[in-house]
Amino acid sequence: MCGTDKSKQSRAGEPAIVLVDPQLGENIGMVARAMLNCGLSELCLVRPRDGWPNPAAEAAASGAGEVLARAQLFDSTEAAIAGLQRVYASTARARDMLKPVVTPRQAAAEMRAAPAASRVGVLFGPERSGLTSDDVALADTVISVPLNPAFSSLNLAQAVFVVGYEWILGEMETPAREVPMGATRPATKQELLGFFARLEAALDASGFLQPVEKRPIMVRNLRTLFQRADLTEQEVRTLHGIVSALTSGRKDGAP
Repeated sequence: MCGTDKSKQSRAGEPAIVLVDPQLGENIGMVARAMLNCGLSELCLVRPRDGWPNPAAEAAASGAGEVLARAQLFDSTEAAIAGLQRVYASTARARDMLKPVVTPRQAAAEMRAAPAASRVGVLFGPERSGLTSDDVALADTVISVPLNPAFSSLNLAQAVFVVGYEWILGEMETPAREVPMGATRPATKQELLGFFARLEAALDASGFLQPVEKRPIMVRNLRTLFQRADLTEQEVRTLHGIVSALTSGRKDGAP
């Protein structure tokens, strides 16, 4: 049964991926790759058309063979989900069933909020036709991906990746925006003020900060411009070098 894999320590709410009647081995391999990208490892296969194990799946997994090696095989959807407490069905088709419909983001939030002992699975149908109504009827909740209404078709690995990405996004403490500094660091105010003093002295000498009554606002505008750039210590040193080059003349002695 899905949800009973004892070979790993599952995080609370981590979903098992259940592929119902998958057709091509290559697609199963690409699903395994998408799963490992997203930190998921429990794969359950219901009646894979081309048999299992499948060499084509291994070739397409591109390093995600560990997911395929632990894949569990089932003869029916019912048998696959027997060890789960909550089941989601990923489908784009409208159904005549009274079931909650959530986005992948909402589904991932619900999975993470599930009790630690509760096991969750997500059903995905075959590439050509998707889940049957009987399979959807076994689920507690439907996952629907909001896409272009005129073209909402996803391949199997894409569908798994969308759900898996929303899952891992909530698990990782990755800032939504960052600027990698490498070997440098943000410039200090002291370093910025030193650069401002040197730049403004050079601009005074060149006659740029004229007329004199407009000098204060011109200086404020320049300082605002450079501070908005969030300069690094290395960038401030580069700007000092530019001022040096402009105020000392060209290396060949020309003015």
